[in-house]
Amino acid sequence: MEAERSPSNYRYYNHSSIDRVHFIEKRKKEGLSLEEIKQEIIETRSQEVDVLELRSKMTDLEKEVSGILTHLEKTDQKKCGEIKEKISRESLSLIQTLLLFLS
Repeated sequence: MEAERSPSNYRYYNHSSIDRVHFIEKRKKEGLSLEEIKQEIIETRSQEVDVLELRSKMTDLEKEVSGILTHLEKTDQKKCGEIKEKISRESLSLIQTLLLFLS
């Protein structure tokens, strides 16, 4: 855990570090070993990373779909409508699935 130092060499911790210490103390009182607490923290961090990765992929997919739709608007109108309808259904399914993961 890193801390900022004042000119007089006092340590200043950010809120997340303080919250982590409180979490560790609470789990120790509940009877968990430090190794078990460490594993729990690692698992929580990996889940947070997964959510961030999913959000990033969602953004990339939205950009890709938007680009495809822009390209399609320049082509055959009938074909464009069919593809938009298909993409919309697939996008809705993707969004619903991602919402389940995020909640």
